[in-house]
Amino acid sequence: MTDSDGKPHQGSAAPDGEPEYADRVYRSVPGVISGVFLLAVAAWLIGDAVVTGTGKTPYVALAAVPVFALPVIAYTLRPAVRADNSRLLVRNPWRTITAPWASVDALRAGYSVELLAGDKKYQVWAVPVSLRQRKRATRAQTRGAAEHASRMGMVFGRQTNPVVQGAPDPTRAWSDQITDVLQEMAERNAARPEAAGPVVVRWCWWVIAPTLVGLVALITVITV
Repeated sequence: MTDSDGKPHQGSAAPDGEPEYADRVYRSVPGVISGVFLLAVAAWLIGDAVVTGTGKTPYVALAAVPVFALPVIAYTLRPAVRADNSRLLVRNPWRTITAPWASVDALRAGYSVELLAGDKKYQVWAVPVSLRQRKRATRAQTRGAAEHASRMGMVFGRQTNPVVQGAPDPTRAWSDQITDVLQEMAERNAARPEAAGPVVVRWCWWVIAPTLVGLVALITVITV
C-alpha cells in the first residue's frame, strides 16, 4: 500500500528497531483495465438480449451472466499480491496462497513469476511477465545510458515499464523488480517470530460455486 506519491506508508518502529511499513500490494493494471472493459461489453450485450430478445434468448442471457462474469473477475480483477513483515499473500484466480516468510524458499521470474514455498510451486497471476519489457531493459543496461534507463518506462507518453518502489534495480522489467523486492522481503523477514508457520491454500468458492451453478443453469435453459 502506498501514498499518493507512490511511496509506502511508514509506521512505528518494529521491536528490533527497523521501521514498520504497511502492506505492499501489487496487481496488473492492464489486467484490471481489460477486465472492466470485458464486463462492460458483456453487460451491454446481455442487457440488450434480455430487453429485446425473444423466446429463450433472455433466459439464456441471464443464465450466462455468472458463467462469463465470474471467470472474468477471477482472472482480471481478483489477482493480487500483498506482502507485509510477516507473510506473503498471493491471490490467484481460483485460490489464495498465504505463505509466512519463513516458509518461502524463493521467488523467481522466468516465463512467469513463481513462488516456491512449502516444497511446492505456485504461479503468481497478479504479476505477469513481459518479455518485451525485459528486452527493452536489457538494451538499456547494455548501452549503459543512465538517462535512457531513467526514461525507459515512457514510450510516446505512455508508461510501459513502471518503477517499483524499493526495487534494487529500477531499470529491470516490472515483474523482475517486484520479484526482487519480494525476495528481499523474504530474506529480511524470515527470522521474525510472527513470520513462522505453514503455507495455507484456500479455494475461492465464492467464484467456483456460482460459476458451476450458472453453467448447469445455462445448459438446462439451452437444452430444455
